[in-house]
Amino acid sequence: MPVSAPSTPDQRVIDADPSTAQRRTFMQVARQPRMIGLLLVLVLAALVCGRLGAWQLDRAYERAELAAQQEAAEAAAAGPSWLGDVLAPQTRFPGELVGREVKVDGKFEPDGSLLVPGRALEGRTGYLVLTPFRVSDDGTDGASWADLSGAPALAVVQGWVESPADAEALVLPEGEVTLTGWLQAGEATSGSAAVVDGQTEQIALSALVNEWGGPIYTGYLVATEGPGSPENGGVAALPRPTIDGGSGANLQNLFYALQWWVFGGFAVLLWIRLVRDEMAGGRRGGAPTDADTGIAGLPSA
Repeated sequence: MPVSAPSTPDQRVIDADPSTAQRRTFMQVARQPRMIGLLLVLVLAALVCGRLGAWQLDRAYERAELAAQQEAAEAAAAGPSWLGDVLAPQTRFPGELVGREVKVDGKFEPDGSLLVPGRALEGRTGYLVLTPFRVSDDGTDGASWADLSGAPALAVVQGWVESPADAEALVLPEGEVTLTGWLQAGEATSGSAAVVDGQTEQIALSALVNEWGGPIYTGYLVATEGPGSPENGGVAALPRPTIDGGSGANLQNLFYALQWWVFGGFAVLLWIRLVRDEMAGGRRGGAPTDADTGIAGLPSA
């Protein structure tokens, strides 16, 4: 029988060169039972991190809501401030005044009353009753409008009614009254701010000044108690105004939530890195492993 010639040293070196071995794909390595088991463990860890992050997010808004409630309680305990102590007519309305309780003296001007349609209260859609209030004293004895053309007008939301007929039955107090309510910022002016048939779709004060005359305040007042009651043909009182979107969230809990979600993402990335390391032989630039070797080139059990 012919005898094959022994391999030369150079040939043996070539045959032993690991670079000639076939490199396994990512899916081939990922489908190994130990990799699937490791993936399940890390996915479970990621889910736990995600749940902890969601809990921290809930805590962030819960703490913000409690802080807002405490702030409202403190403001209520302090009682209303005079309007002139916090806001002058025709000046910028600061956002922190939203929901601030104030009082002011003056007279209603019922001939200028308007309805604001499409406003919801407790799941029902109806109208806001908006009336101009000519201020006689805002706590400054007129000093806040001394340089203006006259006594300012304050837009007052009396409350909510279900139909225009309910608003027609309202009887406003005559003469000088002291009015108490919450401040709210005026709404943006657009094409829908025009007054048509005694209605306006927006409480846009820059448009209402053309109807009521100036000067005018850049915020309006939501009366804490409107005339009458819904059962007796009156209006339904509105809740204390708040800034759209709430009062924000607690930043510390938000950072904790983000931290947990990042940890969860790292768990998944760790599994991908382990699969790639095994494809590369367990070390950067190493030889690819075969079915008899484990993670990082260690023998499999």
